[in-house]
Amino acid sequence: MNKSESKYFNTAVLMDNALISLLEKKDFRYISVKEICQKAGVNRSTFYLHYESIVDLLEETTEYINSQFLSSFEKTPNSFVNRIQDAQLSELVLINDEFLKPYLSFVKEHNSIFRAVFNNPECLKANLQFSKMRQYILMPIMERFGIPREEQKYWISYYISGTMAVVKEWIMGGCKESVEQIGTIITQCVRPHNALRNESFGE
Repeated sequence: MNKSESKYFNTAVLMDNALISLLEKKDFRYISVKEICQKAGVNRSTFYLHYESIVDLLEETTEYINSQFLSSFEKTPNSFVNRIQDAQLSELVLINDEFLKPYLSFVKEHNSIFRAVFNNPECLKANLQFSKMRQYILMPIMERFGIPREEQKYWISYYISGTMAVVKEWIMGGCKESVEQIGTIITQCVRPHNALRNESFGE
């Protein structure tokens, strides 16, 4: 990373953290560029050098926190991600409590950001791609199951869209249910036979 790229990255992080901090105190609709710049300690002209609108910043901020979450999986020696190639196929369900529980906890922790994203569909559309999740989790699992490459995009769309639909209902409802309850609902929606056997999330 050269000096110019480093400066751009550092400014972006300041902006991302400023938005995260402001979202903890007020609704996204009422946050101004002026507030973000004051919180980040940058000039208004700097903001517009990087973004066309606050929605652009929200999209970047969501990608930023998602990347932090997935990076934590990459760095854990015994993580689910690192065991994909050697695990038994029975362990490699596409909705797995070992991944799902920490992800739901992460979403709950950052619920103000995800609420803002769900209220701005143009931002949500881009972030539903989850490039790192596709690369490090979904695609390697589908390779193990022998799912043809040309079909993988449909599987990914089904699992991510379905999971996020449940997460959206949870977030917009104020996260009243526990992480465990939502995990159980998602798992049973994907594998309904579990509900018949009374298998619960995390057991």
